[in-house]
Amino acid sequence: MMFKRKEKFVPAKPVEAPADLPADLFEAAEQNSSDLEYIARKHHSALYDGWIRLRKNKAAVICAVILIVITLFAIFAPILGQYTYFDTNYKAKLKPPSIEHPFGTDQFGRDQWARIWYGTRISLLIGLVAALLNLFIGVIYGAVSAMIGGRVDAIMQRIIEILVGVPHLIIVILFMMILPPGVGTIVIAMSITGWVNMARLVRAQILKLKNQEFVMAAKLLGTSGWKMIMKHLVPNTVSVIVIQIMFAIPSAIFTEAFLSFIGVGLAAPKASLGVLINDGYKMLRAAPYMLIYPALAIILIMVCFSILGDGLRDALDPRMKH
Repeated sequence: MMFKRKEKFVPAKPVEAPADLPADLFEAAEQNSSDLEYIARKHHSALYDGWIRLRKNKAAVICAVILIVITLFAIFAPILGQYTYFDTNYKAKLKPPSIEHPFGTDQFGRDQWARIWYGTRISLLIGLVAALLNLFIGVIYGAVSAMIGGRVDAIMQRIIEILVGVPHLIIVILFMMILPPGVGTIVIAMSITGWVNMARLVRAQILKLKNQEFVMAAKLLGTSGWKMIMKHLVPNTVSVIVIQIMFAIPSAIFTEAFLSFIGVGLAAPKASLGVLINDGYKMLRAAPYMLIYPALAIILIMVCFSILGDGLRDALDPRMKH
């Protein structure tokens, strides 16, 4: 049987007026014992408090809105447009931007408006799926390594050091040369070593949390290790996870664009921002707009994700506030 100690309420002593001020300027305030434990501020979660701080960062909010607009265009623009990304029309090849073709046409007469938005959709899809895979693998690997500790943790960290020692881009290129090019192949290739940074960050964060009082209380109550990780430890590392994802998505988009640009990733007639930039580079003198528009699209996406990631870092970590 457990007993709870009953606290005795001791009323606070009245504050006397300073000796150098007349007593008639002060009036004794009424005290109510029920109001002593009253919290005027409504309780919010850490994520909601972070959202309140993020709204004050105008640059981050504007970048978030731009990314939402780009995503909506990438989803609906190719569907609602009158042209598809693979339709060829040799009579309309290399036409400059116009009302009919807002971004012009390429050397095969394909509408660049449809191809750029479809390519943006593919690039965003690759970046998002690769980031989610890195999240899944990295969080589980880092959490298990930190919770078990000892020799198991040492072995798991040596594996990470081996993967870090080999350049990420070389592994991806070798993997792409073995398997046929495609979206799935690119995602799997980037996920081979892309989860390493996430695992390290999650492990470091859980090592700080595993000896705190709420974790010890959960152990005393008989909480299993897996439940403790998913219910107590991982939710307290959400800020680190979200920030890492916001930087992992543009990194995956840039990696895909680089692979497609050097001819290892996707190939025409499939469209991604890397494929479009490669096509525009080949036709730079004849049709410079073929390079300008996809380059502006990828620059805008990268800059917006970078600014939004910085804003989330400042919002989710109160220690980063200026």
